[in-house]
Amino acid sequence: MIFFLFIMMFSLSSLQIQSQTIPRNISIFILAGQSNMAGRGGVYNDTAKNITVWDGVIPRECRSNPSILRLTAKLEWEEANEPLHADIDVNKTNGVGPGMPFANRVVNRFGYVGLVPCSIGGTKLSQWQKGEFLYEETVRRAKAAKVASGGGSYQAVLWYQGESDTVDMVDASVYKKRLVQFFSDLRNDLQHPNLPIIQVALATGAGPYLDAVRKAQLETGLENVHCVDAKGLPLEPDGLHLTTSSQVRLGQMLVDAFLAIPNSAKPLSGFSVLVMFCLFFL
Repeated sequence: MIFFLFIMMFSLSSLQIQSQTIPRNISIFILAGQSNMAGRGGVYNDTAKNITVWDGVIPRECRSNPSILRLTAKLEWEEANEPLHADIDVNKTNGVGPGMPFANRVVNRFGYVGLVPCSIGGTKLSQWQKGEFLYEETVRRAKAAKVASGGGSYQAVLWYQGESDTVDMVDASVYKKRLVQFFSDLRNDLQHPNLPIIQVALATGAGPYLDAVRKAQLETGLENVHCVDAKGLPLEPDGLHLTTSSQVRLGQMLVDAFLAIPNSAKPLSGFSVLVMFCLFFL
């Protein structure tokens, strides 16, 4: 039942994308990960009401912009606003993530940026393997984003996941194998065998096998896979999620890594899309 609302939401989604006002020649960025990619910056426990809430603080770096759009759960384009995953990561409270600060840094290079959230937290990497619901839905939404304006091209994958895989020794020990398989399958299904991938090495984990997962992330051995390290970024009081300021910093780190890839900084005409896969955490 953990994904009941998520599955329901996508099964009811329309296959029609409102694309008449979306520029052609879309450049697509794919973001994937757990709750830290979905965004928990500014989320806290309201002890008086016994609920988890978002403080609503939106930094300047995360501001909305008419040139930054996102694909809704119904596959319709709208102006992107925090929290980006409000209608996707539906079982948890969402806050600030790295998507908007990233988009705000690259939008001037691409003219338009589109964010395509496809994320649920608290999920192990095994649940993101080819054939599993989250993987297949992610590919479906990524392809839908490309079709939105009658074309487009994928530019990069941004990936931040692994906290849930630090709990169990077996998950941690096979993390590299699963990660390589995930990246390879995603590239294959999106028909982009050398699609740049920028992943985030974990800042923290839910269990004792953090080092094993981090080692796997830092040593994938795959061509055109790059890594930024979140270790040391300030965390929320729960000790698991990045603060709002940390999410802003992470977005900037991801931009720096992306722009360091040869030819990535070349301005493109049209619209750029960020496809976001973030997993719930706890």
